[in-house]
Amino acid sequence: MSQPARTQPSDAPDATSPGTRRAAAQRLKMRRELSAAAMELFATKGYEATTVDEIAAAAGVARRTFFRHFRSKEEAIFPDHDDTLVRAEAVLDAAPPHENPLDTVCRGIKEVMRMYAASPAVAVARYRLTREVPTLREAEIASVARYERLFTRYLLGHFDEGAHREGDDDPLLAEVAASAVVTAHNHVLRRWLRAGAEGDVEAQLDHAFEIVRETFGAGIGAGRTTTGEQPPAAVSREGEVLVAVARTDAPLEEVMRTIRKAIKERK
Repeated sequence: MSQPARTQPSDAPDATSPGTRRAAAQRLKMRRELSAAAMELFATKGYEATTVDEIAAAAGVARRTFFRHFRSKEEAIFPDHDDTLVRAEAVLDAAPPHENPLDTVCRGIKEVMRMYAASPAVAVARYRLTREVPTLREAEIASVARYERLFTRYLLGHFDEGAHREGDDDPLLAEVAASAVVTAHNHVLRRWLRAGAEGDVEAQLDHAFEIVRETFGAGIGAGRTTTGEQPPAAVSREGEVLVAVARTDAPLEEVMRTIRKAIKERK
C-alpha cells in the first residue's frame, strides 16, 4: 500500500533557499554552543546546582535566548535531535519507489547514528552524564520515542490501518518492527559509547539491521508494489539450480536478501 502524498502550504518557506539554510545553520550553531556550556557546567558544578542563567551567561547570551532554543536545561544537552528528526523524515519521504519500507526505516535511523558519530568525544561525555543524572536519562528516552513514533507511522502507512480485523497482524507487525529497528540502533550505540566510541559503528549497525530484516522483513512486504506488479526480486528453483529474476530498478540489497533467503531455505 503506497503512502499518501504529503501536501505543503503554498506559502511554506523554501527549505532549500540560501536564506533558510543559513538561518538553520545559525540556529544549530547557537544550540550547540548552549549545549557545550551546559555540559561543562553540569560536569563541574553538577546538574542540580546549575541554573539556566549560568548556562546562558557561559554561552554569552541572554536568558531569553536560551529559552528560544530549549524549553529546559535538561534539553540543552541534546541540541541536534530536532534537526536529525527532520533529516530522518526526509529520508522516508524521498525513498525509492520499490525499496522495502523496513530498509527505508533502517536508512532513516542511520541519520541518528551519524549525529552521534560526527562528534564522538561529545557523544561519550553526554552518554556518561545521562547515566549519572536520571532527569537527563528521561529526556533522552523522550527523544528516542519521537523517532520510534516517526518510523511506526511510516510503516503503518504501508498497510491498511482500518483493517483491524481478526487475523490481520500487519499493524502489529509494523509497530513491533519499528520498535525493533530503534532497539537495534540503541543497542549498537550504547555498546559503541561504552567502548569510548571506538570501532566502525556503521558496520555494527548494518549487522544489527540485517538481523532485524531477517526477523521482520518478509512480513513487511517486498516494497511499494501495487496489485499485479511484480516484486523487485524473486527466486525460483530448477532442479539443483536457483534462478534469480530482478527488475532493473530493484535495490541490490533487496536482490541479495532474496537470494540469501532462498539459499537458506534450500539447505
